[in-house]
Amino acid sequence: MVNRSTMPTGWAPSLWRDTFVELLDDELAHGDDWFLNFNYTLTDKISQEEKKRGLKVFQSHTHGKFQCQRCRRFWSSAHVSVLFHYRLRKKRGIVVMRPFGQACLDCKGRFTLPFFSKEDVEKVLLKLFSKIRKNCYGEHDEDDEPPPSERVVFTKPHVSELCEACQQGTCSQRDDP
Repeated sequence: MVNRSTMPTGWAPSLWRDTFVELLDDELAHGDDWFLNFNYTLTDKISQEEKKRGLKVFQSHTHGKFQCQRCRRFWSSAHVSVLFHYRLRKKRGIVVMRPFGQACLDCKGRFTLPFFSKEDVEKVLLKLFSKIRKNCYGEHDEDDEPPPSERVVFTKPHVSELCEACQQGTCSQRDDP
């Protein structure tokens, strides 16, 4: 018998929002109000006008898990793309996030959104906060780039047709140059 209490529950925006709020005071202690929202059509392209208004883009990847909605298959991926747009204006900061899905290798169904561990969410948000400190407050972290020993090395082949970020032209692992 399968223990359903240990089974993944699916995409949880509340985990991202709650973790964002938990880390906010320690990571961005500048007295500004910051908010996290979601947009599932966000792209890595921004217009010149948006750039002039201070909009920045940050893309990261992390470990995530998926469950196919069609055949119910589970899989893990070490390369789940997440995209952020952010800016600070008049002491109000806004972050808009998009997680990218993957399609099932077995049934090639539609893209499924990932679910994440709290630890993986924290790691991505800490990288995001580092970018915000650098680009919005002029601060520089000593460890902006991980040392070579901590960089992720992907060992499984990347299947572009199953990657939503590749289909949108924004995946850092896509096959085309």
